[in-house]
Amino acid sequence: MPAHGGLKVGLVGTGFMGRTHSNAYRQAQRFFPEETGAELVAVCSRDETKARDFAAQWGFRSHETDWRRLIERDDINLIDIASPNDTHAEIAVAAAEAGKMVACEKPLGRTPAEARRMVEAVERAGVANMVWYNYRRVPALTMAKRMIEEGRLGRIFHSRFKFLQDWTMSADLPQGGAGTWRLDADIAGSGVTGDLLAHCIDAALWLVGPVAEVSGMTETFIRERMHALSGKREAVTIDDASLFLARFADGSLATFEATRFARGHKALFTLEVNGEHGSIAWDLHDLHRLQFFSHKDEGALRGWRTIHVSDSDHPYMKAWWVPGLQIGYEHTFVHQVADFLAGVRTGEKRVPDFRDGLAADAVVDAVLRSARSRRWETVEEMLAPAGLQGVG
Repeated sequence: MPAHGGLKVGLVGTGFMGRTHSNAYRQAQRFFPEETGAELVAVCSRDETKARDFAAQWGFRSHETDWRRLIERDDINLIDIASPNDTHAEIAVAAAEAGKMVACEKPLGRTPAEARRMVEAVERAGVANMVWYNYRRVPALTMAKRMIEEGRLGRIFHSRFKFLQDWTMSADLPQGGAGTWRLDADIAGSGVTGDLLAHCIDAALWLVGPVAEVSGMTETFIRERMHALSGKREAVTIDDASLFLARFADGSLATFEATRFARGHKALFTLEVNGEHGSIAWDLHDLHRLQFFSHKDEGALRGWRTIHVSDSDHPYMKAWWVPGLQIGYEHTFVHQVADFLAGVRTGEKRVPDFRDGLAADAVVDAVLRSARSRRWETVEEMLAPAGLQGVG
């Protein structure tokens, strides 16, 4: 583990996630000054104009057009992978072997085999690592996690998770290439199962616990699209919609649903967890509010209450504004950077790390296997218990 002197970031990718990560590194040092900050050293894109312009806009000192150059540089100690899914494994393994800390966008790999290689590489090298499952850092969801751990819900019986969008409904939308690579299975690995449902799965693993078995179904509504790179109409092999039932290791049950064909929804991510003593519910569209029902309340007053998660004694909120003023999506990435910095400083394990990313990928794999077999499928154990691990 390198001595803590802050993060010296080499970022791969100049798209949407590259912007969210760059903003997070900038803001973390301003709002969480107790942690040594992050330096934006270099950004990489195959398009030199994009790399140069992005570096100028976000304050990177330099730019590269080959990610290998980032790994070779002595002035970089963290490689942040915000590029398409088919690049994750190769870059992460090379970075770990070079002794660099590694951060990677979700899903960790296109397959559990890729994710396993990545976990083995960072653990063999003993380097700090994390996966950008940023919704764990929504203060209301962190609050929900705390309440579950405190036993406020008691034994969990049911949970339900969904993530709905509508951006791929046009048959004229191409697959492949910049902006639409998520519709190309060779690059993305899968469709909504590994993209949108991966967020739901990670939240479920974090809030409820390990998933034992699943029964899933997927559908591709538009079977052919023009490929942006070949210029030809080609078969679409990603899933447009995915639903599954899950049985957790603790015996509780859950439903999951994700689609890009829910007209009118841009990013409807909701969850609800029901236990013997109470329930919680949350909606990304109103992300600062946590809904809570407690059966222990006096009968005449029993009902759902709204907790406005904005006070200084709520997770992360002391760093921001006065009570009652809310924060947004971009702040979740800031919180993740701050937590990662704290873990590097103390040597304490922080999650989600690559093992957590592999756990989510294993559930994704089981869902896709079930959709093909039309049977319940077991979520496979991917690795033996961790030995030497970096901070995640």
